Amino acid sequence: MELNELTIHELQKKLRAGDTSSTEIVQAVFKRIEAVEPRINAYITLMKDVALADALKADEAVKKGDIRALTGIPIALKDIFCTKGFRTTCGSRILENFIPPYDATIVEKLRQAGAIFTGKTNMDEFAMGSSTETSFFGTTKNPWDLNRIPGGSSGGSAAAVAADECIASLGSDTGGSIRQPAALCGVVGMKPTYGRVSRFGLIAFASSLDQIGPFTKDVEDCAILMNGIAGYDPKESTSIPQDVPDYRSFLSRGIDGWTVGIPKEYFIEGIDAEVSEAVQKAIKCVEGLGAKTMEISLPHTKYCLAVYYIIAPAEASSNLARYDGVKYGYRSPDGQDLLDMYKKSRSEGFGAEVKRRIMLGTYALSSGYYDAYYKKASQVRALIKRDFDDAFKTCDIILTPTTPTPAFNVGEKTGDPLQMYLSDILTISTNLAGIPGISVPCGFTKGGLPVGVQFLAGHLEEGKLLQIAAAYEKNANLEKRRPNL
Repeated sequence: MELNELTIHELQKKLRAGDTSSTEIVQAVFKRIEAVEPRINAYITLMKDVALADALKADEAVKKGDIRALTGIPIALKDIFCTKGFRTTCGSRILENFIPPYDATIVEKLRQAGAIFTGKTNMDEFAMGSSTETSFFGTTKNPWDLNRIPGGSSGGSAAAVAADECIASLGSDTGGSIRQPAALCGVVGMKPTYGRVSRFGLIAFASSLDQIGPFTKDVEDCAILMNGIAGYDPKESTSIPQDVPDYRSFLSRGIDGWTVGIPKEYFIEGIDAEVSEAVQKAIKCVEGLGAKTMEISLPHTKYCLAVYYIIAPAEASSNLARYDGVKYGYRSPDGQDLLDMYKKSRSEGFGAEVKRRIMLGTYALSSGYYDAYYKKASQVRALIKRDFDDAFKTCDIILTPTTPTPAFNVGEKTGDPLQMYLSDILTISTNLAGIPGISVPCGFTKGGLPVGVQFLAGHLEEGKLLQIAAAYEKNANLEKRRPNL
């Protein structure tokens, strides 16, 4: 196997043993990027020169015995995280040339752990989308089938890992934007508990829903990255001031005696037959590991999509008001006066989907409609959270499909926003409840497209997720495949 095809923990062993160097790993990754990136479009900005310089520093550190958790490991960053001195576009024309003056907290933490950054990955504009087709920088393609989407909004991060264009990556998840592309690209993707990972330096979409998490090639790498990014940050007001366990310590524990809840509302008409079949096999595997499964009900699931598409656009409307062409970002050269400059900068700088959600959100927050829409949605959100609280009184973990279908064709749903929104129907509830979830590969369709199974756990129980995900991954006996690029 080539170095770029290995996992974090495999490369760590090689680095410690002196069997390879960080420079060789980074060179292998960029060789792969040069070979396949023109067909995939996973990156918006590459950082090759800096990555190679950082690799030399990592090699010097290794010689001195200073090997940290991520020393010398090439990691890609979704282009929604601020990176000092490197442009951060959020997939939008309005930030096409924006260079932040500071690093996001997770960027600082990964640097301190020794990570090397390959570049900034493509994404739906301002994280609004489920297919990475709304990016100003073009559509990212699924490495398993270049005619299909990789999922979204973190499609570039998922595709880069699946195509071995990095060793691991980070994304953000507002309604499924890590787990859905992870499933569609055949990699592991985790959304931690809201507040477990600092959002400082994350360009906000919906502040009560956004959370940062990893894309990795296996569950052990997910635990390694979670160790690197989780923890309290005094700079971030929603950060949880609670100690972080060593997530790797959960990987070798079994699930014998656990109760796994299967929500009847998630196995409904409309789920692709091959997706359902793969997830049923995952359920059998979990039962074979000593867990008991039971049907549970999450009765307010039917309201999740409506609640999400009131709350998320409302918060987006507020968050995106700052892009006015004044302090930073795109400014229209044709503005006749201040108001005209505002209008033209925003209409020219934002894409169609972002404008649609800003208008939806502004309407929901407007005088006379706030109580009927945003306030009511927030009340139903509390009921959705209570459903999960009640469910976890009877089961340890919840198991569901991650997505209702495999990856769909590029352009298939761009003309029908509602059909696009339904792509996230199985992941949205997790964000509304603020609980953690993980998607793990669970097979392939007859056409060779990946399928993912989703595990959900209670507040701050990422360790449990990693425990069952590792046990499943080890015993599922899935066929090892790589995209044929």
